[in-house]
Amino acid sequence: MKPHPRLRALAIALLLGVIGVVALGVVWPEWALRAEYARLRYLADAQVRRVSVDDHAVQLLEAGEGRPVLLLHGFTGMKENFLVLMPHLSATHRLIAPDLPGWGDSTRRDGADYGYAAQADRVARLIDVLGIGPVDVVGHSMGGGIAAVLAARHPQHVRRLVLMDAGGVRFRDNAFGQAVLRGENPFAVRDGDDLARYMALLFDAPPYIPWPADSALIARRVRDAQFEQHVLDSIGRGADAFLPGAEAARVTAPTLLLWCRHDRVIDASAAAIYAAALRDSRTVLLDGCSHMPLMEQPTDTARALKEFLQ
Repeated sequence: MKPHPRLRALAIALLLGVIGVVALGVVWPEWALRAEYARLRYLADAQVRRVSVDDHAVQLLEAGEGRPVLLLHGFTGMKENFLVLMPHLSATHRLIAPDLPGWGDSTRRDGADYGYAAQADRVARLIDVLGIGPVDVVGHSMGGGIAAVLAARHPQHVRRLVLMDAGGVRFRDNAFGQAVLRGENPFAVRDGDDLARYMALLFDAPPYIPWPADSALIARRVRDAQFEQHVLDSIGRGADAFLPGAEAARVTAPTLLLWCRHDRVIDASAAAIYAAALRDSRTVLLDGCSHMPLMEQPTDTARALKEFLQ
């Protein structure tokens, strides 16, 4: 016996409703996260731009006017990491924060090299594409290692250099560094507990991440897990691991070493190692942060940057 047309219509409506709820549960967290980034871009008066660098499309944020400053994010990071800092600097500087090739909204190529040296070469070409060299370069964490290699190998592109809690040297052993050398990813996020541990490692006072943004962040990190491990194997224990420190003696640009005094990721002993190799450097240590001074102490970070980037 055929089902009554109304019952059939109701069944179809219910099925579509279930599919809609499931789809909303999948896409809504990502929409919510992107909406929050849009809100922060609005507050920072930052515009999105896309340029081509070789075979990569690079998406970047721009804000402010004045002498250009290139901001390079860290491992598992993105251009949006700088949105909290931007309003503190945009009155006096033109700020440019790209998603590094392979990360965020920039192109990722299967099998491509995303280690320090390859990324430094790409950033040099990005500077050429933007026509901003020589430029002040601020590199955070992995971005700091990339910036150090950039300044060493492409000195004509860098006016002043800031290494902020930068990777690339053999710092004093801590739990993070030992895990990386064992081939693990201490930043790995698979669920809510992992996300909480990740945030506690990065921040002295971890910010609250409400639902559904937390779900979107977890989904992104699960999706990127294989890529993260590939990059970390290169910059954490591969041939590139300590390349920035080895190249530091070639850097001619004046350099600011800006570190959280109690960084639980890149121990502050790394600043002293860089200082011993660099020709012209000064060190500023900040309190009240772990690995993210740009987000956790934006006022103090901006003050140090303004004084140095005059």
